[in-house]
Order: sequence, then C-alpha cells, then structure tokens
Amino acid sequence: MDEETMAITLPENGKNLPADRFLDRELSWLAFNERVLELAEDETLALLERVNFLNIFASNLDEFFMVRVAGLKRRIATGLAVISSSGTSPQDVLTQISEETHRLQARHAKLFIEAIEPALAESGIHLVDWANLDAGEKAALSEMYHSQIFPVLTPLAVDPAHPFPYISGLSLNIAVVVRNRQTNADLFARVKVPPTLPRFVRVPGNSSLTNARFVPLEAIIGEHLDSLFAGMDVLQHHTFRVTRNEDLEVDEDDSPNLLLALEKELLRRRFGPAVRLEVASNIDGQVLELLKGELDIEDEDVYSLPAPLDLTGLAEIAYLRRPDLHYPPHNVITNRYLQSAHDDDASIFSVLRQRDVLLHHPYESFSTSVQAFVQQAAADPKVLAIKQTLYRTSGDSPLVEALIEAAKAGKQVLALVEIKARFDEQNNITWARKLEQAGVHVVYGIVGLKTHCKLSLVIRQEGNQLRRYCHIGTGNYNPKTARYYEDYGLLTTRESVGEDLTRLFNQLSGYAPDATFKSLLVSPGSVRQGLTDRIEREIAHKEAGKEAKISLKVNSIVDEQIIDALYRAGQAGVEVEILVRGMCALRPGVPGLSESIKVRSVLGRYLEHSRVFSFANGGDPEYFIGSADMMHRNLDRRVEALVRVVQPDHIKDLASMFDLAMSDETSSWRLGQDGNWTRHKTPIDVQDETMREISARKAGR
Repeated sequence: MDEETMAITLPENGKNLPADRFLDRELSWLAFNERVLELAEDETLALLERVNFLNIFASNLDEFFMVRVAGLKRRIATGLAVISSSGTSPQDVLTQISEETHRLQARHAKLFIEAIEPALAESGIHLVDWANLDAGEKAALSEMYHSQIFPVLTPLAVDPAHPFPYISGLSLNIAVVVRNRQTNADLFARVKVPPTLPRFVRVPGNSSLTNARFVPLEAIIGEHLDSLFAGMDVLQHHTFRVTRNEDLEVDEDDSPNLLLALEKELLRRRFGPAVRLEVASNIDGQVLELLKGELDIEDEDVYSLPAPLDLTGLAEIAYLRRPDLHYPPHNVITNRYLQSAHDDDASIFSVLRQRDVLLHHPYESFSTSVQAFVQQAAADPKVLAIKQTLYRTSGDSPLVEALIEAAKAGKQVLALVEIKARFDEQNNITWARKLEQAGVHVVYGIVGLKTHCKLSLVIRQEGNQLRRYCHIGTGNYNPKTARYYEDYGLLTTRESVGEDLTRLFNQLSGYAPDATFKSLLVSPGSVRQGLTDRIEREIAHKEAGKEAKISLKVNSIVDEQIIDALYRAGQAGVEVEILVRGMCALRPGVPGLSESIKVRSVLGRYLEHSRVFSFANGGDPEYFIGSADMMHRNLDRRVEALVRVVQPDHIKDLASMFDLAMSDETSSWRLGQDGNWTRHKTPIDVQDETMREISARKAGR
C-alpha cells in the first residue's frame, strides 16, 4: 500500500514517519494468544496449569471471533471497512486471520491429544472414550444417562415439517443421520449437548482423584442416540460447534431507556450471524455441506479438528483438587499498612489520614483492603455518602451488598453501573435493578461512552469538616477476579484527588461537560493529550541533556497517536520500555525509528492487568496508574481515569516493578521489529519474584 493511501487513516503528526511502522492489531492479538498456547506447551509448568492455559486459549479465541472477526465481517459486508493502519486491506486481514487461526487451532488440538492427554493419564487422570470402558463402567454410565441426561435432551429433526433448527453460539452439538425403516429415507437431526451438565463425566466407581476416569458427555450421548430416535436406525453422528456475532449495537441517542434497549439487544444477540464452524475431522462430507449451507458459512470459516471439540470444557479438569499438579501456592497477604488497622481493630480511615496506600493485587488481599474499605464505609455512622463505579463484579458481590446496606442505613449512595460491559450486560442489569430497589441512586454514565474507570469516593463527617476518602484502581471491583488479575489500586485522602473525583462523579451522574481536573487524567479528553505532552517533554529533556525515560505497562497499545509520539521519542534517543500483555502495534528496534524502544510481555499464573505510566521528567519522576489502555476505544469512547502516584515509597515500588519485568534476568517474551515474539526463559519468574518482594517488604526486610 502506497504512503498516500496510508495517510488517509494515519494521524497528522505521523506524516513524516515510515508508512509501514504499525503492526496489524488483529494479528498482534493472535500472537498474544499464541503466547498463551506456549505456556500450555511448557513442560516445566504444573500439568493442570497447562490444561488451564489450553482452556484459556480456546476461550480467548471464542471471544475474538464473537467480537473482532464478527465486527470485521460486518464492516466488510456493509462497506464500512477501511484499510488498517498497518496498510492491509480488510479482506486481506480476514484472510490472514483465517490462515493463522487454522494453524493455531490445529497446534492447540495436537498439543492436547499428543502431549496433555497422555500426561494426564500418567498422573492418574484418564480422559477416555466409550470404547475404552469395561462392561461394568458402561452399565453404570448407561444408568446415569437414562436418569440424568436423557430427560434434558431435545432431538430436533430436519424435514419439510421441521425447518433447520437455530444453533446457539458456542454450543456443542451432535449432527445425526438416521434412516427411516419404513421409507428407507435418510434424515438429518441435531442434538444439543446440554451446557448445564458436566462436560467431562466422572466414571462411577472411581473415588480417588489420583486414579480417576472421565468420559466426554457427547460420547455418552452418542452411544445412546437410539433412545432418542425410536424406530429409526442411527447411521452416523458427528460433533460440531458454531461461533456467532455476539457484539452489541445500541443507539443510545435514540433509546429513551437504555436499560430496556439493552435487554432487547441481548435477546437479538443470540441470533447473530455465524462466523466460525468447528467440526470433528471425521465428519461426513454431505453433512458438512448441509451445515455450511444452512449456517451460511464459507470454506475459510470451517475449522476441521480432531475430537473432542470445544476445549474450554477442560476448565473442569484444570480445577481438580490435585495440589501436586498446580502452581505452589502464593501466600496472599494484607497490605503492611492496613495490617495495623486489622490488628488493632481500627478503621482503614485512620490509616489513610496518615498516608496513601498503594495496593498490588492479588499479591495483597483485595478483601482486606478495597472490599474492607467499602464495607467499613457502609457501616460507619460518620460516613454520609458513597459513590462507586461498577464495570464488572461477581455474582455474589460483597461490595454491592455493602452499597445496599449503606442505602438502607440512610446514607446517600450513588452507583454508576456500566450495563454495556461486554458479556457482563445481563449480570449488570440484574445488579442495577437490585440496587435501585434498595434505594441506591443508579446511573448508567454518559450517552455514547462506556464508563470504564475504577473509582470509589467516600464522604465522611469528621468534626466540623467533611473528609473525602478515595480509591482509584486499574482493575474491576470484583472479589473473584481480584484473586488472579494483577492490578494496582491507590487509597488516598489527598484533597486534590477528592476534589477531582467529586467533579468526575458529578459529570457522570449529572451535567458537567466542562469539568477540569488537577490530579487525574480523564478520557475522553485529557488521557491521550496528557500522555502525549509528557512524551514530548521527555524528548525536550533528552535534547537538553537531562534525565529522560518512558516506561509503560498496558494490556494493549495500538493507538497511532501515542505510538507515533513514542517513535518521535525513540528518534530522539529517549529510552522507552513497554510492558504489554496483549496487542502491540508498535515495531521496536527499527533503525532510525525505534532503536531505543524495547517491548516485553509477561504471562503466567496471574493475568497482567494493571496500567502504569512513568516519565523520568528530568529527575523529578511522574507516575500514573489507572484504567486506560492505549486503544481508540479507551481514549475516545470510554470514561477512563489515571491518577498520579506521589509518595516516594510508592514511586520506588513501581520503578522496581518495571526493573524486574524488563530485566534480561527474568522470563518474558520479546517483540522483534518484524512482529514476531521470542520467549526468553530464565529461572526467575516475575510473578513469583514479585510475591517474594512484597512479602519481604511487609516483614520489614
């Protein structure tokens, strides 16, 4: 693609930079999922952790197709797709996605069959098919089938009186060909494998997990299909699975009630067009052609794989209670400054009046810090008001219950529930209604924007004054995911932060479009510009001979303006280090462009989720933490917030985090200028070492 055409979609400030400076974001995401697969392939990891990485790879890919591939197909079909910033046409991107995904899914299936399944058997966990069972086991499973499985099955025939049935997204199905004994006609039917039943059924009589046998549910159903088609001969059966477009489209400007509009859209999402068809590799050709025709699927969207399909079901195996096959445990601790509050039966508020507290989850407990903060606020008679954002939370969230109790106690409680949080929409709608019924003021944010920032504001009466206590985090208020998502959070009573949160909550719940902030960078508006200004400032410091360095930790970095600013810093010789979990469209190490930029990725037992931004600033360093990734949606279509971290010990801790993760002495993946990631493995694991360092700090060593 020529440079003139590229300039149509590239930022103006990058016009003098090379046209091929961006990696494709979709292929970069697939490269991230390949790194997950490499963890499943790592024979030095605990076996059930490898099984879990197989499950995570499959689950990630499902969402990628439901959202990214589906969206790209929709834009191509409607003529709205444009050439990507990498210079690749939409159709070429789709073709490359298909080629790469076929390769990765085949590698994924091969790993399970040739390596993981035999290793499980060696450890006493046997995944067997029906043919491998003895007579007693077959009899026991047949009895289980008739009493527990058969009643919930619904065979759906296809003939002139029965149209082709709707196939729900991500459901596992059995395509059945039967013959009518009277007419000798062959007919097609579909049986859905019930998602409410265990995917891998424990063979009765195996009481010990050190010698357990499991059979795929679809294998049991397949063996008993004659019970569903009495008077017919079952000729053949094959498993298949469909992925559908499950992204949401709600016109907020034309929806007087966003809650009702979203509920209607959730019903529509179930019937989105198919974007991927996975079939067992032994499927009959005529059956495959029938499925392709009825589902309107092209050849490139068909993925032929060895059974069993849908390895997200391996989650059931991955979580078996076999400590010898899992990571050695990390002893999660209470933050050293909050520990005194718990030991002395004092409040978190008394600690925060003395100092800010920087939290690092899951190494430091979420329940004894953020959760306790909200619960203490709800129970404290001096607390007058609580304001909270909720993007994703657990189904039995103690934080939501605390907000409900606070409202019942007469406190002013505002909950900003983001009901458009992808795939958590229904859960959040349920919470919104429950909160409203309890008297909580529930709002849904600003029209056209998702509220993604993680904020909590507590207003407390102390003598003749009101004091504001604040929490700003990088992760969701979700006690369950806080156990395995790596995130930072800041608890503070800094007056400037409290003022900023007050303004921001007023903007979110009312009308305050001209709100300005002192300690926060808020998008849309000031996050991209604030970071770009600081990058330019580092360039000026470098040119003036002062200390200059930029360190970023993000989930994704694909925003062209931010990347171009970093390229300009690289051309000026500023040292730039980027720690990214997922997508990265920046090419490091390109002569004359990014020689001083290095990109690393850390994956492991915890999902690296925090966002941290550091600038040397000529010797007076600035550090920010917050919710924003370097993506268009975060910077232009979401409300995000970054807060400056100012305490010297917190700055030291964040600097130590970068030093550890970017060190050549620790394990990570390194990105090359060609877009390929190379694993650099050492005995030092970043997450294990972080746990050790935090424990040592608490012990005062």
